Amino acid sequence: MRSQEVAATGFRPEVRKLKKRKRLHLWRADSKHNKMELLSALHFLKIYDIPEAWVDAVWDLEFTERKPLDETIEEELTAIGDKALRSLYQCLLDHTADQHRSSNNYEASQSIWAVLGENGLSVKSLVAALSFFVLAGKNKTASVQQRVSGLHAASVYLLLLGIPGSIANKAFHEVLFEICSDMTSRCWPQDTGKKRKKDALKSSQTEGKRSKPQRKDPAEMEVDEADEEDVEKGHHFSGQDLLKIRDAVVLLVQSLLRLLQMFPLKDKPQSASNLTQIFSKLLYFEPTVGELTFAAVQDITKLRSVPEMAFYGLQVLCSTKHGDQKESLRRVFHRLLYVILMMNKGNRGKPALLVPNQSVLATRDQAIHFVCYLVAELKELALPLLQILLQHICFQMVEKCEFRSHGAQAVGMLTSPMTSSDYACFIKWLFNFSRHTKMVPRLFSVDVVMVLLEQPERVPDECLDPELSCFLSHKFLIQNVLFARRMDESPTVQGHAFACLAQCLELPSHNVTRAVHNLFSATGTLTQLEGEITGGSLSSQQTQTYSTLPFRTVEITTTIGSGCDAKENLTLLLRRVKDSKTNVRKAALQALLGLLKHSVIGMSWENLSVLSDRCRDSAVSVKKKALQCMAELLAAKPENSVVQKAWLYAVMPAVVDSEASVQDKALEALDQVLLSHVKLYSASRHLDTSQRLTWDLLSLLCHECQNLRQYFNRAFTIWSKQNKFTPTFINNLVSHTEAEHAAGAWLLLSKVVASSPRLAYGKILDAWDQMICSKDISVPTCCHILSVMGDIAVHLNEDTIGRIVSDLMSWLKTFTLSLEIISAAIETLYLLGRSDDIKQTQAFLNQHCGELVSVCETYLASLILSKNGSQNANEELMVKHLHTLGVASLHCPSKVSKRTVLLVESVFTTHCDKPADCQEELPASLPLSQFKTNSLPTKVRAHGVITLAKLCLQHEELVQKYLPVFARELEVGSQVAVRNNVVVIMCDLCVRYTNIVDYYIPNISACLRDSEAVIREQTLIMLTNLLQEEFVKWKGSLFFRFMVVLVDPVPAIASLCEYCLLHGLLKKNPEMFSQHFIECIFHFNSYNQHKSFNKFPQSDRENVRFSLKGAQNREKRFRIYRFLLENFTDAQRFNIINKINQTVLACFADEELPLDADGAEILSETFNVLSLKEMKLRAVSATTAEEEPEEENMANMAKAVLQVAQKKVVSQVQKKAFIDNTVPLIISLKNLLEQKRSPALRDLMAYLQVTMQDYRNEVKEFFSGDEQLAAEVEFALNEAEKHKEMEEQMDNCSLAGDAKISAQGSAGNAPVSSRLLLPFAFATPQPQCPNPQSARLLHTERRGGRSVQEDPVQSKTITLERTVIPKEAVNYRAISTPKGVGVNLTFEEGLSEIMSDQGPSLIGQSSFLHLHSDEHQAPVPRQWNVQSPLRHKRKSKV
Repeated sequence: MRSQEVAATGFRPEVRKLKKRKRLHLWRADSKHNKMELLSALHFLKIYDIPEAWVDAVWDLEFTERKPLDETIEEELTAIGDKALRSLYQCLLDHTADQHRSSNNYEASQSIWAVLGENGLSVKSLVAALSFFVLAGKNKTASVQQRVSGLHAASVYLLLLGIPGSIANKAFHEVLFEICSDMTSRCWPQDTGKKRKKDALKSSQTEGKRSKPQRKDPAEMEVDEADEEDVEKGHHFSGQDLLKIRDAVVLLVQSLLRLLQMFPLKDKPQSASNLTQIFSKLLYFEPTVGELTFAAVQDITKLRSVPEMAFYGLQVLCSTKHGDQKESLRRVFHRLLYVILMMNKGNRGKPALLVPNQSVLATRDQAIHFVCYLVAELKELALPLLQILLQHICFQMVEKCEFRSHGAQAVGMLTSPMTSSDYACFIKWLFNFSRHTKMVPRLFSVDVVMVLLEQPERVPDECLDPELSCFLSHKFLIQNVLFARRMDESPTVQGHAFACLAQCLELPSHNVTRAVHNLFSATGTLTQLEGEITGGSLSSQQTQTYSTLPFRTVEITTTIGSGCDAKENLTLLLRRVKDSKTNVRKAALQALLGLLKHSVIGMSWENLSVLSDRCRDSAVSVKKKALQCMAELLAAKPENSVVQKAWLYAVMPAVVDSEASVQDKALEALDQVLLSHVKLYSASRHLDTSQRLTWDLLSLLCHECQNLRQYFNRAFTIWSKQNKFTPTFINNLVSHTEAEHAAGAWLLLSKVVASSPRLAYGKILDAWDQMICSKDISVPTCCHILSVMGDIAVHLNEDTIGRIVSDLMSWLKTFTLSLEIISAAIETLYLLGRSDDIKQTQAFLNQHCGELVSVCETYLASLILSKNGSQNANEELMVKHLHTLGVASLHCPSKVSKRTVLLVESVFTTHCDKPADCQEELPASLPLSQFKTNSLPTKVRAHGVITLAKLCLQHEELVQKYLPVFARELEVGSQVAVRNNVVVIMCDLCVRYTNIVDYYIPNISACLRDSEAVIREQTLIMLTNLLQEEFVKWKGSLFFRFMVVLVDPVPAIASLCEYCLLHGLLKKNPEMFSQHFIECIFHFNSYNQHKSFNKFPQSDRENVRFSLKGAQNREKRFRIYRFLLENFTDAQRFNIINKINQTVLACFADEELPLDADGAEILSETFNVLSLKEMKLRAVSATTAEEEPEEENMANMAKAVLQVAQKKVVSQVQKKAFIDNTVPLIISLKNLLEQKRSPALRDLMAYLQVTMQDYRNEVKEFFSGDEQLAAEVEFALNEAEKHKEMEEQMDNCSLAGDAKISAQGSAGNAPVSSRLLLPFAFATPQPQCPNPQSARLLHTERRGGRSVQEDPVQSKTITLERTVIPKEAVNYRAISTPKGVGVNLTFEEGLSEIMSDQGPSLIGQSSFLHLHSDEHQAPVPRQWNVQSPLRHKRKSKV
């Protein structure tokens, strides 16, 4: 055995040698064959025929442009070039494989460069020939064949560079390498990209009011122009053409990947950066199939798609072979940043937004997964760069909702692989970021918080740094980041914060819910008022650092403030529900709904009424949102009676809303809740939740919410026209009339029975009999049964009708019924006797209603005509007789005698001379003062007035007789109920007897200043209705009396008056305010010496009652002026200024009006009115936007340009009118006032100071006719500026601290009479809020070494240290923070690991900028610049 083993062992080396010789022989044969193929391919490329002069010229041009060849050679190359190039590519690929195999053999293969040299082939010629195809293929007008050949030539060149010795043989040229690398974007047709760009532009324009078209950089514009040329020339590519180009692109990308495996880019950082950009573009080349895996690839040909190859290329670029791994990773993250943001970033200009379609979203998700893969592979090396990537995602986010949503999701996915310490650092940065000065960062921070709250909460124990552990909890995110935005200066951020707060309660996390509960149910440790918190300000930052280095850490440092306690939080939320901004109100409603649904706050009527009241909001969208919130709350809390009541008060009035869509939404809600759940009743079957809710709501309508039934009637009127009530529904409804909730069933039945042809009359008659015999049925139910009986009367026979009439008459004659039942019973009596014959109907009514009138007359006579009858009268019984008499008399006017009228008149008065049964008629103008007051109670007298008015409705002679009586009662009456009823009576009579009552409108309107609030409110409502229906016109003093109600001592009445004027009366007469404005000045100052104004007749009593004369009423007068001016159009403002010049100033200048004490007051008032800020034209004074907008989020560019042009034109017109019309009057008045030594002179100068602030540099031009006046105005303006600067310096000095000047809000809105020596002081502009942009300008000037006086606007001193920035860093702004953004860029240690990085880009110098706040330093003494007028005067004399 051993000998056999030894023999075998000796035989094996011989076998190995033989096999090795055989493989070597085959390899040599293959190598020789490949060499021949290579030479053949080069021969086809006509390398030998290409002139050397052409080659030298191409190299001299450095491949920047295509040099034409000889026509014959060019035609031959074009004909066979593609085939030769593919053959050459395969030969080079085989040669590369041979070289790889030869590394294991004893004999090395011959180098490709040696082959070329032996055969006399110049490398320069080969490269020039390849560039011929490349430059032809990159042209936009290239054909399919040229594009394919160009791609193949570029693949050959890249493969050639990968062969060792390419640099030594001078094959590498940087320009050609860049062109070949980017051939994919140059050869692939741009139609698709162009369409995507146009779609992005279109979506940007239609996004909303803050969007605008994207500005294109020059490169993009050139591409677009070239694309348009392609379309014009008809360059269309078929599917087969695109497939050919795609295969060539795949070959090129594979060549690029092979090059990166062999060719290091350590010394070529620019090439590495360009390749990173190229690969990032290729991610969008085509959709991928299946899920991508980013594991290391052994064979490039197994990669299935171009995006998969691109991701592999980015992965290869991050290897150590191509330079510093951290810098390579930084470049890759930089390019992937825009993929994640769904932006297209070119070499120049701002990135353009892509359309977030399915392909773009898929690429974005792949990029996020790729980043997570790199972080998992490189761990500690990639984590700091991940922080930077997250920061720049936040900083470069746009305002569009869809982009913010996807961006926040990306942040959430990228934070998942982070450690707890790194996560806490990011949350700390995010907290500071949420207080950025710009709106979009604050808005996006709220989105990020919502995504992070959906992730599992991190355990504080996992954080190594105890100081950072507090940032890990969800409670911190909610209370310190999300809820802190509740007081943001931007309405958009406020609204979004409240909306997200509501969403927090829907999250499954108990910690999140508990944190929200703590905000509204636990008391805080520190209370801050709303005015003390500036939500979007970074003025409290301790450090701000700027840097121009690319892709560096973005850090913001600020202090953490405490939140408000629970009570103030709820108060603030309720206040935001009434905010002036629509989106804030809607979001606050959503937040309030969430708190109520989840029982965070109590279901009190106070909280629910706030939600319910928004259903009557001025904005349609808010109304719909409130209706939706009430529906959700009712669905969540169907058994809560307070919620049910609030729902009714919210939905019912919306049925009569002016907006049809709101009406439809309210009707739909009522249908779903009240009608759809009416099922057939069965005593053995329990009601489900929805059915119980229906009957509970109907029960509320029957009892507690009876005042809403008028809206309910309107709903049924609409539904009846839609044939909504089927026989099945009616039968189901009738089945409930015997249940416990019968009241609700009768309510519905009373509304629908009129539109139902047939129903079970037997059950209704049985209910009637039961009601007549029973005493336990409620008043609403009785009224509803009576209504049903009247509606079914046409279907009953005569015997049944006769029986019912008899029962009704007997029931009414008992006078035990309530007033509501009496009215319903008499109405039912009318319906029972109604027929087609009018005479027959009237005879029926005269018989039965006349009998009731006779019975009531007899009863009243027995009381009034007896000596002590009125003293022993039963108050309730007498009221019922009066009420029955009044209602019945409307149906039988012929049965009302003079005796009946006098008896009713005597109910509340008794004539001192004549008895009530006197046949002699009383004079028509007899006032109530001629009657002596009787001893009847106020309630009886109040009902007696109403009954007397009902008698007047049918007899015009009674109206003429008693209107003076009613008017006198309004003046001298002492009983509130009587006077209130008289107002209602006179307004109702105005509808029927308009011409007669019109004379007494001043008597009615005088009640607008009644001592009782209820009468003032009633008068306001009644007169508004008459004005809307045009029964009353704006004559005499009526308008000015309405204006006085605006300053009513009861805020609710003043608010109601404002609503009536704006939403009812002004819409009918848009010129109403401007027509009466000038006369308001004269009327409210009781000035009647003008020939045209304030000439209507008024009694002395009315003059005193409505006068607002005097300094004590000045604030009230200006409140009215401001209200009127705020609702002017610009045209009305412009015209009113001219009218004031002509009718007021000109009259005083021409001495038509005397300049006595009253005249001086009117003139001063006029100047103060002209000085109001509300008088300025909005087109001139309005700013372009409420908040500092991002450039990509501004309004439409065309609209903005139009606004600027309009402002310029209007300003010029206003300036010309001021010079032509106002200036001459001002000069004349100024001279006159100086002669008269009138106190109105100081108000004139104050008016000039306010007006000339807009024309600061044109004072001399305006007042060229009066140099002294021009000098005085100049002096006043200069002194005002100095005074303003002095006040701001006082605010900033250390003695003042953080105290704010109080009581400036009102002073800024209304002009205040200033002292004679300082006429400029009244219009001192208020200090502006700290502006971070001006702070940056200040720092820039200090960096330049200039001495700059400190900006008085800034409240904190800022110093600058270590400002050396190398030029390389300034130009190397690949992904640094956008210019103009107030953030910190730092590399200092102690903040994060990346901050200590001192990469090669620093070039040995410290290139970072520190901005420190000197809060803890003593304030630097300021140099006060105060000069007195005397010193100025002396200097001018010298």
